[in-house]
Amino acid sequence: MSDLSAFAITRKWPARDPQRLQLYSLTTPNGVKIPIMLEEIGLPYEAHRVNFETNDQQSAEFLSLNPNNKIPAIIDPDGPGGKPLPLFESGAILIYLAEKTGQLLSQDPAERYQTIQWLMFQIGGIGPMFGQLGFFHKFAGKDYEDKRPRDRYVAECRRLLDVLDGQLEDRDWIMGAQYSIADIATFPWVRNLIGFYEAGELVEFERFANVKRVLENFLARPAVIRGLEIPKAP
Repeated sequence: MSDLSAFAITRKWPARDPQRLQLYSLTTPNGVKIPIMLEEIGLPYEAHRVNFETNDQQSAEFLSLNPNNKIPAIIDPDGPGGKPLPLFESGAILIYLAEKTGQLLSQDPAERYQTIQWLMFQIGGIGPMFGQLGFFHKFAGKDYEDKRPRDRYVAECRRLLDVLDGQLEDRDWIMGAQYSIADIATFPWVRNLIGFYEAGELVEFERFANVKRVLENFLARPAVIRGLEIPKAP
């Protein structure tokens, strides 16, 4: 029987079943990566909503798990050696879950590292750049008369979409025929760019036919449909 009482975060978000993986997240592009992954691999888990409106991410309990105050984060009660493992950063969590279950990350060394390469492409490029464009296009950036910062991110987002579009030419998924953690990391951000950020016309999204095609296939997956709604709003 796992005991998670040593983790301060469980005082704010009690574990109903401490045998299950505990997920702390919200339905942002980074936040949905892990519930989508968990739905894909079928690993039992409990989802806890970290509410930004009440600054849950700044609470002492959440900071005890992730001092960087970002979602998602997890506690796996059955970590390496059978001991609980706390973990934050979506890319690290995706790799961990893939290796734990032997799913969605190739066992072939070359393909494994190429998959991680595209995961890093999302983490280092697509996520930060799409997020900056969202700021300057939809949020406080509108207060700036000088549009050069926004246009810089528009150009970079187009460039990244062009790179992704080229990779997807004649491919079902980023790595080819096999769906992987690279897709789970990438396509929530593409969805957010043209959806929540309302930047599809700005980046000329219709130009990127391969990205559009694979995004549609991604959003049709049952595990993705479920994962995009987790943690559910109260």
